[in-house]
Amino acid sequence: MPSVFEAPSEQLESLFEPLEPVPVAVAPPPVQTAASLVGGIVGDLKSLVEQQFQLTRMQIEAELRQRVVAIAVFSFGVGVLSVSTLFVCLGVSHLLHWITSPVGTDPARYPLWMCHAAVAAVLGLTGTILTWTGLWKYRSVVPFRNPVSDLFRETLK
Repeated sequence: MPSVFEAPSEQLESLFEPLEPVPVAVAPPPVQTAASLVGGIVGDLKSLVEQQFQLTRMQIEAELRQRVVAIAVFSFGVGVLSVSTLFVCLGVSHLLHWITSPVGTDPARYPLWMCHAAVAAVLGLTGTILTWTGLWKYRSVVPFRNPVSDLFRETLK
Protein backbone atom coordinates (compact mmCIF):
# COMPACT_ATOMS: atom_id res chain seq x y z
CA MET A 1 0.00 0.00 0.00
CA PRO A 2 1.47 3.37 -0.99
CA SER A 3 1.86 5.98 1.74
CA VAL A 4 -0.08 9.20 1.73
CA PHE A 5 2.99 11.15 0.75
CA GLU A 6 3.73 8.91 -2.23
CA ALA A 7 0.71 9.63 -4.37
CA PRO A 8 1.06 8.58 -8.00
CA SER A 9 1.92 11.47 -10.26
CA GLU A 10 -0.74 10.51 -12.85
CA GLN A 11 -3.51 11.14 -10.37
CA LEU A 12 -2.10 14.56 -9.47
CA GLU A 13 -1.74 15.55 -13.10
CA SER A 14 -5.32 14.61 -13.82
CA LEU A 15 -6.57 16.74 -10.91
CA PHE A 16 -4.67 19.87 -11.84
CA GLU A 17 -4.56 21.24 -15.30
CA PRO A 18 -1.76 23.57 -16.21
CA LEU A 19 -2.72 27.23 -16.10
CA GLU A 20 -2.36 29.50 -19.04
CA PRO A 21 -0.17 32.54 -18.43
CA VAL A 22 -2.23 35.68 -17.87
CA PRO A 23 -1.09 38.63 -19.92
CA VAL A 24 -0.21 41.62 -17.75
CA ALA A 25 -0.62 45.05 -19.21
CA VAL A 26 2.20 47.30 -18.10
CA ALA A 27 1.40 50.96 -18.49
CA PRO A 28 4.24 53.22 -19.46
CA PRO A 29 5.32 55.63 -16.75
CA PRO A 30 3.37 58.89 -16.88
CA VAL A 31 5.07 61.71 -18.64
CA GLN A 32 5.82 64.45 -16.15
CA THR A 33 5.29 67.91 -17.41
CA ALA A 34 6.42 71.14 -15.82
CA ALA A 35 2.86 71.83 -14.72
CA SER A 36 2.57 68.48 -12.94
CA LEU A 37 5.94 69.02 -11.23
CA VAL A 38 4.93 72.51 -10.08
CA GLY A 39 1.59 71.11 -8.91
CA GLY A 40 3.43 68.46 -6.88
CA ILE A 41 5.74 71.06 -5.37
CA VAL A 42 2.79 73.27 -4.45
CA GLY A 43 0.99 70.29 -2.92
CA ASP A 44 4.08 69.39 -0.88
CA LEU A 45 4.48 73.00 0.23
CA LYS A 46 0.82 73.13 1.27
CA SER A 47 1.24 69.95 3.30
CA LEU A 48 4.42 71.30 4.95
CA VAL A 49 2.69 74.55 5.90
CA GLU A 50 -0.26 72.63 7.37
CA GLN A 51 2.13 70.43 9.36
CA GLN A 52 4.01 73.52 10.60
CA PHE A 53 0.72 75.06 11.79
CA GLN A 54 -0.22 71.83 13.56
CA LEU A 55 3.21 71.63 15.22
CA THR A 56 3.02 75.29 16.29
CA ARG A 57 -0.46 74.74 17.69
CA MET A 58 0.65 71.68 19.65
CA GLN A 59 3.66 73.55 21.07
CA ILE A 60 1.51 76.52 22.11
CA GLU A 61 -1.05 74.18 23.71
CA ALA A 62 1.70 72.39 25.66
CA GLU A 63 3.10 75.70 26.92
CA LEU A 64 -0.36 76.94 27.90
CA ARG A 65 -1.09 73.68 29.71
CA GLN A 66 2.12 74.05 31.74
CA ARG A 67 1.35 77.68 32.54
CA VAL A 68 -2.22 76.85 33.61
CA VAL A 69 -0.94 74.19 36.02
CA ALA A 70 1.59 76.65 37.45
CA ILE A 71 -1.05 79.37 37.85
CA ALA A 72 -3.42 76.89 39.53
CA VAL A 73 -0.76 75.90 42.09
CA PHE A 74 0.13 79.56 42.67
CA SER A 75 -3.54 80.53 43.08
CA PHE A 76 -4.17 77.69 45.52
CA GLY A 77 -1.15 78.82 47.55
CA VAL A 78 -2.45 82.40 47.63
CA GLY A 79 -5.83 81.08 48.77
CA VAL A 80 -4.23 79.11 51.60
CA LEU A 81 -2.24 82.21 52.59
CA SER A 82 -5.49 84.19 52.67
CA VAL A 83 -7.05 81.68 55.06
CA SER A 84 -3.86 81.84 57.13
CA THR A 85 -4.22 85.62 57.31
CA LEU A 86 -7.78 85.17 58.55
CA PHE A 87 -6.51 82.89 61.34
CA VAL A 88 -3.81 85.43 62.23
CA CYS A 89 -6.52 88.08 62.57
CA LEU A 90 -8.61 85.76 64.73
CA GLY A 91 -5.56 84.92 66.83
CA VAL A 92 -4.74 88.61 67.38
CA SER A 93 -8.31 89.39 68.40
CA HIS A 94 -8.35 86.48 70.85
CA LEU A 95 -4.94 87.52 72.15
CA LEU A 96 -6.35 90.98 72.84
CA HIS A 97 -9.31 89.38 74.65
CA TRP A 98 -6.98 87.11 76.64
CA ILE A 99 -4.75 90.03 77.67
CA THR A 100 -7.70 92.09 78.87
CA SER A 101 -9.43 89.21 80.72
CA PRO A 102 -8.88 88.68 84.47
CA VAL A 103 -6.29 86.07 85.36
CA GLY A 104 -7.63 82.52 85.75
CA THR A 105 -10.87 83.00 83.80
CA ASP A 106 -9.79 80.72 80.92
CA PRO A 107 -9.84 77.06 82.06
CA ALA A 108 -8.27 75.71 78.83
CA ARG A 109 -4.71 74.42 78.76
CA TYR A 110 -3.88 76.60 75.73
CA PRO A 111 -5.57 79.92 75.14
CA LEU A 112 -7.68 80.26 72.01
CA TRP A 113 -5.30 82.81 70.48
CA MET A 114 -2.48 80.25 70.67
CA CYS A 115 -4.61 77.67 68.84
CA HIS A 116 -5.40 80.16 66.08
CA ALA A 117 -1.72 81.09 65.84
CA ALA A 118 -0.72 77.43 65.45
CA VAL A 119 -3.26 76.88 62.66
CA ALA A 120 -2.17 80.15 61.02
CA ALA A 121 1.48 79.03 61.12
CA VAL A 122 0.75 75.67 59.49
CA LEU A 123 -1.46 77.27 56.82
CA GLY A 124 1.06 80.06 56.28
CA LEU A 125 3.91 77.61 55.74
CA THR A 126 1.80 75.47 53.38
CA GLY A 127 0.57 78.50 51.46
CA THR A 128 4.08 79.90 51.14
CA ILE A 129 5.43 76.60 49.81
CA LEU A 130 2.57 76.30 47.30
CA THR A 131 2.94 79.91 46.18
CA TRP A 132 6.69 79.61 45.62
CA THR A 133 6.22 76.27 43.86
CA GLY A 134 3.66 77.79 41.49
CA LEU A 135 5.89 80.77 40.84
CA TRP A 136 8.88 78.50 40.19
CA LYS A 137 6.84 76.34 37.81
CA TYR A 138 5.60 79.39 35.94
CA ARG A 139 9.10 80.77 35.53
CA SER A 140 10.49 77.39 34.43
CA VAL A 141 8.13 77.12 31.44
CA VAL A 142 10.14 77.59 28.26
CA PRO A 143 8.36 80.19 26.13
CA PHE A 144 7.38 79.13 22.63
CA ARG A 145 9.68 80.44 19.94
CA ASN A 146 8.61 79.99 16.37
CA PRO A 147 11.66 79.70 14.11
CA VAL A 148 9.69 81.03 11.13
CA SER A 149 8.74 84.24 12.93
CA ASP A 150 12.35 84.61 14.14
CA LEU A 151 13.50 84.31 10.53
CA PHE A 152 11.00 86.99 9.46
CA ARG A 153 12.20 89.31 12.25
CA GLU A 154 15.81 88.88 11.20
CA THR A 155 14.93 89.47 7.56
CA LEU A 156 12.96 92.65 8.27
CA LYS A 157 15.79 94.22 10.30
